[in-house]
Amino acid sequence: MSTVIEDITARKVFNGRGEETIEIDVITTDGFGRASAPSGASRGKSEVVPFPKGGVDEAIRKVEEIIAPELIGLNADNQEQIDIILHSVDGTKNFKNIGGNTAFAVSLATAEAAANTYGLPFFQYLGGYYAQELPYPLGNVISGGKHVSGKGPEFQEFLVLPVGAKSFLEAQKANTLVHKRVADYLKKKDKNFLSGRSDEGAWTCSLSNEKALEILTTACKEVSDEVGFEIRAGLDVAASSFWNKKEKHYIYSNKKRDKGEQIDYILDLIEKFRLIYVEDPLHEDDFEGFAEITRKTKNCLICGDDLFTTNIKRLRKGIVKNSANSIIIKVNQIGTLTDAWETVKMASKAGYVPVVSHRSGDTIDYHIAHLAIAFHASIIKTGVVEGTRIAKLNELIRIEEMLGDRAKMGTLEV
Repeated sequence: MSTVIEDITARKVFNGRGEETIEIDVITTDGFGRASAPSGASRGKSEVVPFPKGGVDEAIRKVEEIIAPELIGLNADNQEQIDIILHSVDGTKNFKNIGGNTAFAVSLATAEAAANTYGLPFFQYLGGYYAQELPYPLGNVISGGKHVSGKGPEFQEFLVLPVGAKSFLEAQKANTLVHKRVADYLKKKDKNFLSGRSDEGAWTCSLSNEKALEILTTACKEVSDEVGFEIRAGLDVAASSFWNKKEKHYIYSNKKRDKGEQIDYILDLIEKFRLIYVEDPLHEDDFEGFAEITRKTKNCLICGDDLFTTNIKRLRKGIVKNSANSIIIKVNQIGTLTDAWETVKMASKAGYVPVVSHRSGDTIDYHIAHLAIAFHASIIKTGVVEGTRIAKLNELIRIEEMLGDRAKMGTLEV
């Protein structure tokens, strides 16, 4: 079998929001790989630049004229070499010349082409035979913040995590039951509720942050009693959205909070609602504040997304300061598979829980399902019911079935 790259094709496709994005095909002598790039509505300032000036059309041109000539003839199974070349061709620290989404799609399509050449599932090619632990699905049930328009919760995501599930199938079923139960409550509690959903398939409503949390935690408890295992609630605060850098305060719910007040408020929410997960409770440069919340919290994951942006340098700073105990992994935040993997390895070694995540403007590409297993990530964050999320969730159900008796849920210690 030969993994020599014979051709690379780039095309314009659309994500779940109807936005243009790039898709890459990599053809080897004996295999084929394809990957498309998602896009986030809320992006950290330290993320790579998604596309070059000129957008998707310019990205496609650069694949055809600059990237493909450099990669054709190389072996697709030499992932590190491929990703080094992508950095070299771009020549910047943030992929502003070829675009981080371009690098992402080329990097993943190349890896899949190698896996296909060897006749291996993508997760097994990357993670080896003993990559057999399924992640717990962290699902967005109610949307707020930048994911919706008009009145509603300011926090970006109200999440659910079925921590007691014994299989991925029953974990995903539990999330769907909570999702349905929440809709029943919203019909009763929110006179403006019209069964609207966000990009991620989460319900939109006109309730406050705390009212939304009350409904979610009530639904979690009721469904937990029905299915026989624990389901707990979580939050993605996306606090950078509320931070006024000039005046040094957060402003939402018609109230200003300084750093100390914001920390106290988040700690109160964690205790009151028994939250198991809080993402970005403070703005993206407050490493010390993250450390304080983490130090004062028990039995709850404090996760950095905008704080870290899958960037190994920012993660290293966080580890030194003991900021957070969990990290969002989005490959297109950093550009290449190799870069993301290095970040995951450092995080895991430091005791951080990796959470492999979708983006709000996603495609039906299912690679992150395989990456979660290959990276030994205990959690995958990818919605509950919407089509581009179901593509990942159903793929994990198939993988669980394929693994058979070897399949098991990952270790999640909070």
